[in-house]
Amino acid sequence: MNTRPNTPPSTSPSTAPRTVFLLAHTGRPAAVRSAELVVLGLLRSGIGVRVLAAEAADLPLPPSVETVPEATPDVLDGCELLIVLGGDGTLLRGAEFARASGVPMLGVNLGRVGFLAEAERDDLDKVVDRVVTRAYEVEERMTLDVAVYNNGDLLHTNWALNEAAVQKVAPERMLEVVLAIDGRPVTGFGCDGVICATPTGSTAYAFSAGGPVIWPEVEALLMVPIGAHALFAKPLVTTPDSVLAVEVEPHTPDGVLWCDGRRTVTLPAGARVEVRRGSVPVRLARLHHASFSDRLVAKFALPVSGWRGAPR
Repeated sequence: MNTRPNTPPSTSPSTAPRTVFLLAHTGRPAAVRSAELVVLGLLRSGIGVRVLAAEAADLPLPPSVETVPEATPDVLDGCELLIVLGGDGTLLRGAEFARASGVPMLGVNLGRVGFLAEAERDDLDKVVDRVVTRAYEVEERMTLDVAVYNNGDLLHTNWALNEAAVQKVAPERMLEVVLAIDGRPVTGFGCDGVICATPTGSTAYAFSAGGPVIWPEVEALLMVPIGAHALFAKPLVTTPDSVLAVEVEPHTPDGVLWCDGRRTVTLPAGARVEVRRGSVPVRLARLHHASFSDRLVAKFALPVSGWRGAPR
């Protein structure tokens, strides 16, 4: 994970037009109210706002807000920041825009945990102020490149910020798989699935499946079995340059691949899923310098009342 201060454009901030893209879960009343507050705050400071036309219809926005047709790779052209208001699903949707455009994403959590978010709904005034003054830093988060093969033929490619999960389809049947690291088989078993995750994803699905929490600064890949029937079915942590593979046995029922719980493809029996470090990171805007330890405690409400301070 690389972190650096936000660098203003080479042109003078007083003369260069500034535009922020806003993405919101308009099905949430809290998101609609939050979007209105953020938009009005930015417009008062002379910063333009752009939204998707489909979302603009559900938001009480001034006429000066720019609308664009349904999502295309270039909808963030000319934008310096992507602000996302919503829960984990909306934040992952925003990550798709951020990766495609290279524009940093600033998430405001309106859901439950929201590890990808940098602010909570009570921080909206602070969010607007930091955006206006460019008082934020940008860090890069590792992604995954995912490829599906069958009989040596490439069937499908995808990507993930959190995880690529190979899972069973039939609830009454286990998925028989063989795991491999860097081209060498490691173990095989029947299971409900296998998760391949980034450090960012270690606090998401992989965490629920019993995987370790990995600090975002650590460059590594993570493989976590789900409901495996085996003695050796522990989470594996590898180098960031490793290639993780999950092979679906030929005699097993079809499986399914989910990337970030949003993009999916069927895995025929005998398919091989290869996961490696992604070639394109996702850039996140950060407002705080709080350690990941503090973030972990806050998000999971961990008990730390007995701590007496660092040794002296």
